[in-house]
Amino acid sequence: MNTAPLSPPPRSPALASRLPHVGTTIFTVMSALAQECGAVNLGQGFPDFDCDPRLPQAVTEAMQAGRNQYPPMTGVPALREGIARKVEALYGRRYNPTSEITVTTGATQALLTAILALVHPGDEVVVLEPCYDSYVPAIELAGGTPVRVSLAAGTLRPDFDRLAAALTPRTRAIIVNTPHNPSGTVWRADDLQRLWACVEGTDTWIVSDEVYEHMVYDGQAHHSLATHAGLAARTLIVSSFGKTYHVTGWKVGYALAPEPLMAEFRKVHQFNVFTVNTPMQHGLAAYLADPAPYLGLSAFYQAKRDRFRAGLARTRFALLPCEGTYFQCVDYQALAVPERQLDEAAFCEWLTREVGVAAIPLSAFYGDGRNQGLVRFCFAKRDETLDAALQRLARL
Repeated sequence: MNTAPLSPPPRSPALASRLPHVGTTIFTVMSALAQECGAVNLGQGFPDFDCDPRLPQAVTEAMQAGRNQYPPMTGVPALREGIARKVEALYGRRYNPTSEITVTTGATQALLTAILALVHPGDEVVVLEPCYDSYVPAIELAGGTPVRVSLAAGTLRPDFDRLAAALTPRTRAIIVNTPHNPSGTVWRADDLQRLWACVEGTDTWIVSDEVYEHMVYDGQAHHSLATHAGLAARTLIVSSFGKTYHVTGWKVGYALAPEPLMAEFRKVHQFNVFTVNTPMQHGLAAYLADPAPYLGLSAFYQAKRDRFRAGLARTRFALLPCEGTYFQCVDYQALAVPERQLDEAAFCEWLTREVGVAAIPLSAFYGDGRNQGLVRFCFAKRDETLDAALQRLARL
């Protein structure tokens, strides 16, 4: 019998987290809770309906044609050329498909790549809160310092006086987002001019998240930063085929930028993902040739927005304006006690468990987790899904 003492287990090296304050995202948490409770999931921003069948058919044809090996690092030429034609037709600016357009693995990868390409340790990057949850971690991974500037209370529109006051000689970049997630606000042409007044004469770059560009309502236009010559010269724009074509799981997006900035972006991109799914790029290139699907997207989602808002108007929620995106924010402070006294995260958990509808707390989009009694619903759902949710919410 071996009586030798047991050896201690090997010691793992100490692990210092690069993102010590980051846990599982609120979107994953609420989607899991919705599934656990059998709730209607209006939390995470994805459609519950399928895309145009012509799109997967185009991808299938590309696969069957043998387009299954690595494409160029920058993206399939036909897709980059299609993007250039679309952007020029919509916004009047021609981006060179060879040197100024890169196809990415979704918008989130494009945003991270842009920040890693631009930001050096010690640089400051301004974010306008509430903001999408990937911005700040990307800045921190690059060694930068996020500078949080709140959108105007009540309207959640940009406060340019506050933004100008936040800029310093260390400001490397500003991240803007229009149409805005989570608030649904849309920038106007004069907002672009006021942003230009803030950055003109500085060395500040801009990263513009425009993934909801085709979801703008009530006859408004999307004012891409590409439409402003001064801003376009210092801006990297990100958009998403996943959002536009109802294929969020495909994770295909793109970035536009002037050639010197795009050259730096591509240095990071090639060692980040290198390249993007080949047959899907060919399928998207073929489908993009017809502008009708994206030109009709605003009307498609406005009908869903109007249906959802009409149903919410029969509850005690107070509706915030929804000018774009597929998100509707509401104020729940008119509800009865004790529900109205819950903080936003607790209210969303209560709503999911007790009412059977999942939402996202706006506190998740703020660094300080502030509570204002606001939650966000996603209306990118089938009409029957929205009606089922409204039937449950009618109890409020």
